[in-house]
Amino acid sequence: MSRTKGGTVTHRRHKKILDAAKGYYDRRSRTFKVAKQAVDKANQYATRDRKVRKRNFRALWIQRINAAVRPHGLTYSRFIDGLAKAGVQVDRKARSARAIHEPAAFVAVVEKAKSARPAELVKAA
Repeated sequence: MSRTKGGTVTHRRHKKILDAAKGYYDRRSRTFKVAKQAVDKANQYATRDRKVRKRNFRALWIQRINAAVRPHGLTYSRFIDGLAKAGVQVDRKARSARAIHEPAAFVAVVEKAKSARPAELVKAA
């Protein structure tokens, strides 16, 4: 039986890594050993940052909602509390979009949240 050489498999594996490293500078894009390290690290960053992006968007939506309810005499936490007591279930992304693109509809939601809270806890505008 003749010996099987792994050249084609190795070449394919190396090519896959080097294609992923396209656009990197210097040896990071040309040398397999260095490119593999760079691609592995890039994949680690990509995995981590998918979670971070979700965190950042949630924080942005909360900031936008807070800025939109302040002129109506509420803070973000009081607004959320009022919505919970009123039984309104809309996610932060939708609330944020409504505050920006549909101010009249957002004001109606704010009034609903205000009315669900006890009167002494609602801050005067």
